[in-house]
Amino acid sequence: MTTLNHTGFSHTVFFLLGIPGLEDQHMWISIPFFMSYVIALLGNSLLIFTIFTKNSLHGPMYLFLCMLAGTDIVLSTCTVPQALAIFWFHAGEISLDRCITQLFFTSFTFISESGILLVMAFDRYIAICYPLRYTTILTHALIGKIGVTIFLRSYCTMFPIVFLLKRLTFCRSNVLPHTVCEHIGLARFSCDDIRVNIWYGIFVLMSTVILDVMLIFVSYMLILRALFRIPSRDARHKALNTCGSHVCVIILFYGPGIFSVLTQRFGRHISPHIHVLLANVCILMPPMLNPIIYGIKTKQVRDQVIHVLFQKNI
Repeated sequence: MTTLNHTGFSHTVFFLLGIPGLEDQHMWISIPFFMSYVIALLGNSLLIFTIFTKNSLHGPMYLFLCMLAGTDIVLSTCTVPQALAIFWFHAGEISLDRCITQLFFTSFTFISESGILLVMAFDRYIAICYPLRYTTILTHALIGKIGVTIFLRSYCTMFPIVFLLKRLTFCRSNVLPHTVCEHIGLARFSCDDIRVNIWYGIFVLMSTVILDVMLIFVSYMLILRALFRIPSRDARHKALNTCGSHVCVIILFYGPGIFSVLTQRFGRHISPHIHVLLANVCILMPPMLNPIIYGIKTKQVRDQVIHVLFQKNI
């Protein structure tokens, strides 16, 4: 993209449209947004509270699950309240600084969640391939260091984007056809050359999410190889069942995102509101369903949650 001639004028205020083309349906669309946000807040908060208060859930897998629940709350809170404000009050006005802050934290938590899913795959690999050394390898000190590394990676990869956006002059339209701010979507409204933004965005995607997916795939190939070497069918089934929740969460997290990218790349004739809705599904679904999946499929979590909710009657 070549640099265009423009004056020193630059927009400092933008307007988020919400779901373009479906403005008259915003009130109805807000219902699933609101319900998913409430479920995400309650479900993940209950999960964190249960893990912190029950000593039997202080193992490595549950501590990683606690990190996942925390990032889910942050991801939902960064995006859904803004969308609801647009749907309910037509409050789409957002300053440039606030827009950049929102996209920073949204991408930060998304990359962090991808990293947590990777270490959870590593956790399952250690638990199945080295069960006798599981707790000695994944100590609380190592888990803390892993958590810090995950969040540092997210911060270091996203921080340059703040400066890449702040350097741009936004002299095109200041109406953003979305419910949230996102990096390239905002950069395209600049009159400057944004090739650096595009290439850095590709680098961030490849060095974080794509790399995580590849390493998760390798981890599960090693897990499957170890499982087929277990002579007992019952033991093999039990070990495989411990991975069920994690596999469901992986599909839920990466699946809609991959589908959304494919529709943007190849679905040139698809209506803009479909792209925006798919992008919102990537944000809404995982935080809402993750605690439900782990609550249903993980017996230890399910039993302790029931005890927390109904302990007065037990």
